[in-house]
Amino acid sequence: VIFADLTVLAVPYDMPVIGYGTKNIGTLRLWQAEPINTFDFLKFNAQDYINASVEQIKAEDISRVLYPNDDTREGKILRFKQQYFFCSASLQDIVKKHKASGYDIADICEKVTIQLNDTHPVISIPELIRILVDEEGLSFDKALDIAKKTFNYTNHTVMAEAMEKWGVDIVKEVLPRIYEIILQINEAFIAQMYADGMPKGKTDYMKMISGGVVHMAKLAVYCSSHTNGVAALHTEILKNDVLKDWYQLYPEKFNNKTNGITPRRWIALCNKELSALITEQLGDNSWITDLSKLRTLERLRGDNNMMQRFIDIKQIKKNQLAAYIKEKDGVEINTNSIFDIQIKRLHEYKRQLLNAFSILYIYFGIKDGSIKDFYPTTFIFGAKSAPGYKRAKAIIKYINEIGKLINEDEDVNKLIKVVFVQNYNVSYAEKLVTAADISEQISTAGTEASGTGNMKFMLNGTVTLGTYDGANVEIVEEAGEDNNYIFGARVEELEEIMKDYDPRELIGKNPKIKRVLDTLIDGTLSDGGSGDFRELYFALTDGASWHVPDHYYLLGDLESYVEAKLKANSDYANRRLDFARKCWANMCFSGKFSSDRTISDYAEDIWKIKPVQL
Repeated sequence: VIFADLTVLAVPYDMPVIGYGTKNIGTLRLWQAEPINTFDFLKFNAQDYINASVEQIKAEDISRVLYPNDDTREGKILRFKQQYFFCSASLQDIVKKHKASGYDIADICEKVTIQLNDTHPVISIPELIRILVDEEGLSFDKALDIAKKTFNYTNHTVMAEAMEKWGVDIVKEVLPRIYEIILQINEAFIAQMYADGMPKGKTDYMKMISGGVVHMAKLAVYCSSHTNGVAALHTEILKNDVLKDWYQLYPEKFNNKTNGITPRRWIALCNKELSALITEQLGDNSWITDLSKLRTLERLRGDNNMMQRFIDIKQIKKNQLAAYIKEKDGVEINTNSIFDIQIKRLHEYKRQLLNAFSILYIYFGIKDGSIKDFYPTTFIFGAKSAPGYKRAKAIIKYINEIGKLINEDEDVNKLIKVVFVQNYNVSYAEKLVTAADISEQISTAGTEASGTGNMKFMLNGTVTLGTYDGANVEIVEEAGEDNNYIFGARVEELEEIMKDYDPRELIGKNPKIKRVLDTLIDGTLSDGGSGDFRELYFALTDGASWHVPDHYYLLGDLESYVEAKLKANSDYANRRLDFARKCWANMCFSGKFSSDRTISDYAEDIWKIKPVQL
């Protein structure tokens, strides 16, 4: 793999992927960057010890840490190099295998389809063109045509950081030949738009290179056969807002492919007790590869004995999770409490801070007597933040401080427990999704593309407490709004609300919200003198240079959220069997969210391939 300042070897490491009941084994090919020259003996002999190994260090840094922190220019260059390294190595491998099979290079788009997941691998487009032109001798026009037929683009989030833009200076410095090709693609787009009669102003707005940056999402849509979102609402937002101009230009390219999860891992493997009950009731375990069969179990919702068996299984999983948390984190939790769980990447739009505010709102309500008969609840968080994401780290600190405050309060600590599990990962998630009573899916409407945690909880018989966002919309369509707890402003409402929304006005009118918010600045909770809590406060009240006040509408949704939370709490406490029926319904109607259905849709609509027996 060749960079302007360095050439490295891409060394493959193959990981076998064993399927469920299959006759073949898949292969996941991973790449490690290694130097061509590991050690410069002449420099070492001249006592230039550090520079004797500098090539090895530079090469190995490329694949040392996935997604390195890109706060600085050096970090951006390393991340850009890493993306290109993985893309180039994979494409060279694909081309080599294609030719080794005896196929003509010009037919590669007939035999290979490449799915671009978000904009991180979009540098693959000019790299494939480079290989076809520089190494295979094709014309640029032919190579561009092949690329357009080979690539497809999945947008996984509407967040700005995932719609990557690389500075022209970085692209030219690191990959000058790739920049030349991107320029050619840009010129081809402009020429095509002029020929089609598009006004110059709109062409200038849509072109791939503008304002000193390369817009990777634009490059992806232009050079792909298909562009898809990952939930129905998300795809509509792409078509009507984020990629509106591109949808108007290429409506035939856009489609939806709602995400899915594998039932093998997310119930059969991690919830053997519930799986055994399902198999018993259906007569065999064929549901593991045909999740739609769960729908027939809906008939058992009215069977109180069956609901009690379901409750007993949930209790087993709660006991297992409690033991795991005690072992891993040294925290004891009440297994007879409601397990209210939010596990996902830490990001402001996912609103872990809103969850924290709601806990404080309830805490103060219990203290002043305005909230009565609150059933004991353990609020469990699991999340990691990006290394340079200061606000996310402040939110983690804030949640832990809330946990300390409540734990030390004898008036409330029997009713509320806050746990932030350490080193949250898939192994931890397997324990958490099976034990949850309430699944927190509370992103600001219109910000979450889909989510898959919501599906994992649903499959294991958990109600969703959430906004009308992402795949929550489809979960409610499948299982019914009466079997979940939906709150908050919807996408179309927020468009109007945010035009004149003033959180300071809301705070001034609502002493309960003010009391909660003031914990960021009044000394109730300590940030260790960092000022990070204060920064969170002013982000909500005054905004910042890059966003308006409370741009994810935490304060506006807070009371609606607390109301839904208290309703779920009351239903669990007073109508336990009916609550179990809601959970059961979610499990029964989770079939749509199998990854088998998702992959089948991609295969049929995008990749144009049919299943074969290997």
